[in-house]
Amino acid sequence: MRKPEVIKKTCDHIKKLLSGEGTGHDWFHIDRVVKNAKLISKKEGGDMFIIELAALLHDIADWKFHDGDTKIGAKKTEEWLKKLGVGAEDIQKVVEIVEHISYKGGTNKHVMRSIEGKIVQDADRLDAIGAIGIARVFAFGGSMKRAIHDPLNKPKLLKSFKAYKKRTQTSINHFYEKLLLLKNRMNTKTGKQLAQKRHEFMERYLDQFYKEWEGKA
Repeated sequence: MRKPEVIKKTCDHIKKLLSGEGTGHDWFHIDRVVKNAKLISKKEGGDMFIIELAALLHDIADWKFHDGDTKIGAKKTEEWLKKLGVGAEDIQKVVEIVEHISYKGGTNKHVMRSIEGKIVQDADRLDAIGAIGIARVFAFGGSMKRAIHDPLNKPKLLKSFKAYKKRTQTSINHFYEKLLLLKNRMNTKTGKQLAQKRHEFMERYLDQFYKEWEGKA
């Protein structure tokens, strides 16, 4: 199967799988990550076939919705790409990206070895911050029955993935436990540049949030 056909079939498959998903991990999230990855790749390079496939497949089975199984995304990615007849070397590259892309509470010590992995991880992280990131954190929080904010529930920098999975947090705490940390965890120069504005937007949002919360604005 030719590469454009592989991309199209994968795109159609993921769109069907994730359309209507309500936690912020829907098809439109995937589409934005693909666009972010292409934007970063213009300056950082990389194999666009691998980049686009990994961006399309990175949330094919998120551990958060599969009982904490961190291997299921890689497994389903491999099964899908084998079904399409993609070469073993390309499958391995995409699977490695999908397996290690997740934040995991900041405990993910794996460093993306390939430029393609660095680009896709940056593209995914960009969609977790800024105006879109704010919308997604509350969509996800609502789906998980999290409170918007509780001043008595303070943010925690969790030291293990196990603790991160069990954490009963609020949506506002998630800014401090993940979103505001992502700017400094971008892999590429382009990713860091794009993250800066989104990071600053979140800081302004939180400032306004607390003013309204305290009845000062």
